[in-house]
Amino acid sequence: MTAPAATSMPPRLRHAMDYLHTWAGVLCSTLLFLVFFMGTLSVFDQELDRWMMPATRVAQPAAVSFDKLALPHLARLAPGAKQWTVQYPTSRAPTMRLSWFENGALQSRELDANTGQLLPPSGSKGGTGFFFPFHYTFHIKWMDLGYWLLALVSIAMLALLVSGVIIHKKIFTDFFAFRPAKSRQRATLDLHHVSAVLLLPFHFTITLTGLIIMVFVYAKPGIALVYGKQADQASREAFALVQRAPAGQPGELASVDAMAAQARLLWGGGQIRRVSVRNPHDAHASVDFQRRPHDRISYDTQMLTFDGTSGALLGRSELSSTLALQRFFTGLHMLPFDHWWLRWMYFAMGLVSCAMIGTGMLLWVEKRRLRQAKEGRSSYLVVNAVAAAGSVGVLVATLAMLVSNKLLPEGIVGRAVLEQCIFFLAWIGTLAHALGRAWQARSTGQLATAWREQAWASAVLAVLAVVLNGVMTGDHLLRTVSQGNMAVAGTDLVLLASAALAVLTARRLRTRAMAAARARPLLKEASA
Repeated sequence: MTAPAATSMPPRLRHAMDYLHTWAGVLCSTLLFLVFFMGTLSVFDQELDRWMMPATRVAQPAAVSFDKLALPHLARLAPGAKQWTVQYPTSRAPTMRLSWFENGALQSRELDANTGQLLPPSGSKGGTGFFFPFHYTFHIKWMDLGYWLLALVSIAMLALLVSGVIIHKKIFTDFFAFRPAKSRQRATLDLHHVSAVLLLPFHFTITLTGLIIMVFVYAKPGIALVYGKQADQASREAFALVQRAPAGQPGELASVDAMAAQARLLWGGGQIRRVSVRNPHDAHASVDFQRRPHDRISYDTQMLTFDGTSGALLGRSELSSTLALQRFFTGLHMLPFDHWWLRWMYFAMGLVSCAMIGTGMLLWVEKRRLRQAKEGRSSYLVVNAVAAAGSVGVLVATLAMLVSNKLLPEGIVGRAVLEQCIFFLAWIGTLAHALGRAWQARSTGQLATAWREQAWASAVLAVLAVVLNGVMTGDHLLRTVSQGNMAVAGTDLVLLASAALAVLTARRLRTRAMAAARARPLLKEASA
């Protein structure tokens, strides 16, 4: 009798999820690391502004007057602008920011509200202008490609979370298992498990809310289909914003400070976040006030609109229940409220998330190293190089940018662009370095060389950034701590802590490499 033909069985769910988890992680890990790392830095983006823009290290004013401080400068700097926007000072951003459009480009200047004097141009994008947009656009503006790339990696992250839970046979055991003294693969696996399981609620919430924030971007094709050339009308209808066409007749702007006092009264004592004056010299001028959401989770700014010439209230924004829920998730993600302990928790959880992503890449390399080496394949070397450049290399590039921020001469043309170019050139350099070390690893077997050397580079750059900040600005660590300037002092302390961690990591990698080198001849003798 002949045996019956074997029938192909469909793969089990766990096996399928393992395949999905592996390859979604490999293909999206670098972009995911970028999103989480830049998001982690963005938790303190305004503090990075103070560190990178020394001129903005001013005291928070006790009171602010639009009429006395902002209006004279705006009338001089942008007399023909159709809209003036003024960002009010806060404890984290103590300057007034004046903004307007000129020849289709956004212009802005910082104002010291204590003296009424304009500050010199910073020549830097800072944390809010570089790291924060990097978090959600990758600085790719063409056809909103950066936003759509973010959507892709966010969906991949959700798939990784779900598949990771399914493939864990001992998810609760792994929560408590961390054995750093074991082999490198065992320690890496434990770190990946602990960081993933411990922060699973955070990972899911931060990823899902990130998608919800961008709902209007992802709805653009549908909005364009419905509204055609009047796509801007959709957001005004969604937020119930007051729309007012210019009259074409000259008008005189009433006291904005009086309107501001009325806005605070209507908010029950709330603080002003931003003031926008539309058509300031027209009879139909209007003034929009946005409330600071510093005392609530929701990112609802509760806009009030006043008649610019009479000061009468024209209307207020009213959110639907759906949009109010979207603004709640936005606040949960962006952390606009004043809560320093929670802000530090977000920062710490972001760093742990970066560790989870990096260890995931290392696990892929470790699992395939021996098999691919025997087969003469080198894809594991390429993935190892990309993992090094996509994690430690990003840190090196960031620190190189911070160092250049102190070394580039002030007033040089295109200084902000030069800073960004240094970031990307340093990042490309780390990839070239990692690929070169990967080529050498074909004969030496030392996969961690690139990681170790880039860790040392990041340690040196971090210390150099702290030293240069003290030398170039005079705000060394002892001075900033004694004066209570915790934005600058905190940045310096985090840089020093990252340097110490990089040194410990590099030394540990060196110890393991030396142990592996001593064991290699013994293994060859045993096999012979």
